Amino acid sequence: MNRLVVMKFGGTSVEDAAAILRTAKIVAGRVANGLQPVVVVSAMARVTDLLISAAATAARGDRASAMAITERLRIRHCDTAMQLAMGAQLREDPLAATRADSGLAATHAWMGKEFDGLEEILRGLAVVGELTPRISDMIVSYGERVSSRMMTEAFVRSGINAVYVDARQCIVTDAQYGKAIPQDAAIEQKLKEHVVPHLAEGRVPVLGGFIGSTEQGVTTTLGRGGSDFTAALVGGGIDAAAIEIWTDVNGIMTADPRMVPDALRVKTISFEEAAELAYFGAKVLHPATILPAVKKNIPVFVLNSKNPENSGTRITALAAHCKSPFKSIAVKKRLTIMDVVASRMLMSHGYLREIFEVFDKHKCPVDMVSTSEVSVSISLDSNEKLPAIAADLSKLADVKYEGRKALVCMVGENIRGQNGIAARVFQAVRHVNLRMISQGASEINMSFMVEEDDAEEAVRSLHAEFFSDPDPAIFDVEAIRQPAVR
Repeated sequence: MNRLVVMKFGGTSVEDAAAILRTAKIVAGRVANGLQPVVVVSAMARVTDLLISAAATAARGDRASAMAITERLRIRHCDTAMQLAMGAQLREDPLAATRADSGLAATHAWMGKEFDGLEEILRGLAVVGELTPRISDMIVSYGERVSSRMMTEAFVRSGINAVYVDARQCIVTDAQYGKAIPQDAAIEQKLKEHVVPHLAEGRVPVLGGFIGSTEQGVTTTLGRGGSDFTAALVGGGIDAAAIEIWTDVNGIMTADPRMVPDALRVKTISFEEAAELAYFGAKVLHPATILPAVKKNIPVFVLNSKNPENSGTRITALAAHCKSPFKSIAVKKRLTIMDVVASRMLMSHGYLREIFEVFDKHKCPVDMVSTSEVSVSISLDSNEKLPAIAADLSKLADVKYEGRKALVCMVGENIRGQNGIAARVFQAVRHVNLRMISQGASEINMSFMVEEDDAEEAVRSLHAEFFSDPDPAIFDVEAIRQPAVR
């Protein structure tokens, strides 16, 4: 029987000493139930943002401000480590205090070296004044590097036979800094070398998420939200029985609860549906997370570390039948619509190819496309590249673009095969101006563009229309009658 489970804990699950101890209890529970966990952890909440800020500040030549940021981070991590050590002193073991003091000294020693190294990089950056993607990856990697080692020590103090594994030894990527592409075969081999032996000895390996390295050992990152991706890569590489994504919500919801207070938890959903939701704005999962799990048909669970008794959302290869046409509604904001119009290209062969070669040149993905005989409308979220893209496209046609748009995406099984769905959707949002519409390109997705200010009202109207009588087999209808867990 396969007992391997990969457990990924996000920033809010390791944000302070209380959260770390709560996480340790969850992992200890899995071990007590006979499972063999591999733990992947993010940086503490808001640390990555502060590291990015420190890098940008240093690049502007403001070394003092950059050092002030790193000092805040150093103090926060050291204080958390001390609180964890003091927790050990409160246990009944009479030797706990001595071990805690010794462990705290060792912790401060390695933590000091890490932050000294970070400050050295920032000082050099302040002199050079050029923040390259490679240096940026090195700087932001410190969040996961420190949190994963600190988490390992907390696990050991909690009685878990844990061992720290530097994720950069296992997650091999290309050199596309900032959003590196994993090399699956190399990762599987490295996991066999650095993780599997620990599992064979009954240890719990702990790795930092989000970070990797090239074959030459240069630090890379997988992009924001990449800790989920790391968990899926590890799960696929060791053929785990399950991948658990622990966050601060009870799972995938029928809509963002901040927009729709009566949103419901989705108990089960397919890989394809979850990936679609993740790409089009649902923040619970990183879009790429699903891919390694799909390849190995490994179920993914989205769970709440602040409410571990909740069963969360189970993501599997095939969708369970649902009486409701949709499973969830996602919103992707801050989009731009670009219109490319060229009457001279009427009936011209290769017009679309030339347009999309421009987007390929700038490595800019698009979300939605609408075409007519002489015009193409395209939605995209890469605003920093818009001027260069528009300049290239203007050689082919007239170009204009509009910002502050939002994409509303409704996901469910076999939408295309259900009569009358489009009529119900348009009736529900009849008071909202729709800019672009996409139906039929996918069996599980129906999307449209609206003004950003209208997006939340559109979601509330759609939710009222399609989730007034939820299927109890798919949605947590019991939660409606129970008080919310805080």
